[in-house]
Amino acid sequence: MLGVLFVAAMTAVSAQPGKKVFISVDMEGISGIAGDDQLSAAGAEYNRSRRLMADDANAAIRGARAGGATEIVVNDSHGSMRNLRLEDLEPGATLISHSFKRHGMMEGLDETFDAVIFIGYHAKAGTPSGLFAHTGSGVVADVRVNGRSVGEGGLNTLMAHWYGVPVVLVTGDDVAVAQVAEGTPGMRTVVTKRAINQRAAALRPLDVTRAEIEAAAREAVARAARGTPSRTAPYRVEVQLRSSLIPEVAEILPGMQRPAADTIAFSADTMPQAYALVRFLYRYVNPD
Repeated sequence: MLGVLFVAAMTAVSAQPGKKVFISVDMEGISGIAGDDQLSAAGAEYNRSRRLMADDANAAIRGARAGGATEIVVNDSHGSMRNLRLEDLEPGATLISHSFKRHGMMEGLDETFDAVIFIGYHAKAGTPSGLFAHTGSGVVADVRVNGRSVGEGGLNTLMAHWYGVPVVLVTGDDVAVAQVAEGTPGMRTVVTKRAINQRAAALRPLDVTRAEIEAAAREAVARAARGTPSRTAPYRVEVQLRSSLIPEVAEILPGMQRPAADTIAFSADTMPQAYALVRFLYRYVNPD
């Protein structure tokens, strides 16, 4: 009888679905990257940095699988969002590619996921000591949601929490990971480099950072537990630009306000709606 119960119990355990993990991969915070010529296809070292980007992503994929993930979605989240090549990733991972996405760095995320991982992130705009510090693009000076200044990591965390999915790991330079992890108890961090200023960094050994990413992903995913969706509508968003031209053009859109010459503001009922509008303002409103 005990043997029958044991077999039944083991069958029930094995029948339980594994975890579904979303990995958003940026480039500025990737291990070994420290130069402008590594960040776009026009740069002399771009192909090398694509490989570095894939290697950090693969460390996270391996760790997530060891932590119980059976389905992994990787979203290329840098620039053109066509940096990662499917053939360079660990087999079995799904890749979301190209920049024409309503939700950019978080495209594809929904309430079916169990954990979110941020790989290769950077500090927000205006951070004097963060390597390649910016938010969205060079036209943005700051983004504030319900009065709180956030960078890409902050916006993406709000998106994840909207769906009740925990952000369990972030990697990048020391300034970036501290910003993203602020206010998120239990989030694991891996520092890939120490930011000296916005252009210089002390790069850690590649084998060390990859081992740390894999170990952190394994532990973080194994402990990940879905939470209650955090939905604090309405979301009041202010996007401060480095020029008054974009607010001048965007002001004609329904629901947009202009509290200052360089700032466009709006309210949204959902975080996905707010996120899409922020991305639209800095990427698709072009006064030139």
